[in-house]
Amino acid sequence: MKILVVEDESRVASFIKMGLEENQYEVDVAYDGISADKLARQYRYDLFILDVIIPGMGGLELCKKLKDLYPNVPAMMLTALGTTDDKILGFDAGADDYLVKPFEFRELLARVKVLLKKTDQSAAVANKLVFDQLELDLDKKIANRQGVSIDLTAKEFSLLEYLMRNTGRVLSRNDIAENVWDISFDFGTNVVDVYINFLRKKIDKGFNKKLIHTKVGFGYIFGDI
Repeated sequence: MKILVVEDESRVASFIKMGLEENQYEVDVAYDGISADKLARQYRYDLFILDVIIPGMGGLELCKKLKDLYPNVPAMMLTALGTTDDKILGFDAGADDYLVKPFEFRELLARVKVLLKKTDQSAAVANKLVFDQLELDLDKKIANRQGVSIDLTAKEFSLLEYLMRNTGRVLSRNDIAENVWDISFDFGTNVVDVYINFLRKKIDKGFNKKLIHTKVGFGYIFGDI
């Protein structure tokens, strides 16, 4: 099981990381929201442990983003803000649990085990990326939007997966070529543009809301703009 801990206090982050690793969990640490967002899009995690007050992007905003991207991955808020209103804000952001500092590690560990048990159960149900009624089933390699099945080639599926994992980010042609085709972008070819057009015809055509957008001079962006 792989866990992402987002905590800007290095002492607390090290304490959590060491304790979880002693219990056979694999742990990555991010000290700000922006770095955490990048890690979450790059690697697959089974649990997010998030402090609320972190630099770059607040923990509540980060939690909302992560739950939009990975609705089946549980998130635990870990913070000194322990009022009822604070907890309600955390749960409204999508948190599955809320642990107030200071805490005993054994309590944290017990809650981690409960959340990861739920991850095992939900993973058996679905391993999907979801955005605005567009679903990408990573196990079955199928896509649908608003219940309409979308027939994708293997490369189109990989391209859509990369776009959805980077929702809201402007992706250059070079970014796409390196991550989908595993090559450096050749400025003499339009393969990226061609495949983007293929995808647009399949997932956007016939729908009022478009999900793939062109950022002139920069590249492409998936999601709301």
